[in-house]
Formats: sequence, structure tokens, C-alpha cells
Amino acid sequence: MGKINVIFDKCKGCGLCENACPQKIIQIQKDKINSHGYFTAVCINDDKCVGCAMCAVMCPECAITVERQVQK
Repeated sequence: MGKINVIFDKCKGCGLCENACPQKIIQIQKDKINSHGYFTAVCINDDKCVGCAMCAVMCPECAITVERQVQK
């Protein structure tokens, strides 16, 4: 399991993370823009995140981090 964290003011909404996610749980939201005028990425279902970090690897702005959660 994992948890995606998007650094709101670093994200430029390019969509590369959205395309890279094998679970298809990242979307570019259209509700709020950051301080640079971009709509940003958001995880739409934290429970489906497998912690692969493909979104973070693809992000050219290093605006995504993934926390891997160990199951007990």
C-alpha cells in the first residue's frame, strides 16, 4: 500500500503522472489552481495506491512523493 503526496505549488499539471499510474488513480483536478496558475494532480483513491512510485518517477518537477505503508 502507498500514499501519494502532491506538493501543490510545485505541480504544473502536465499529466505525466496521470498517464504513468498503473492503477489510474491520479487525475488533474479542475477545482483549484496553485500560486503559479496551474490545475494540479490529485489522487482520487488512496486505497488503490500500490506504492509503485511511477507517478513520482515521471514527475519533471519532483512534485510527487509516495509513502509506502507496511502492512502488519
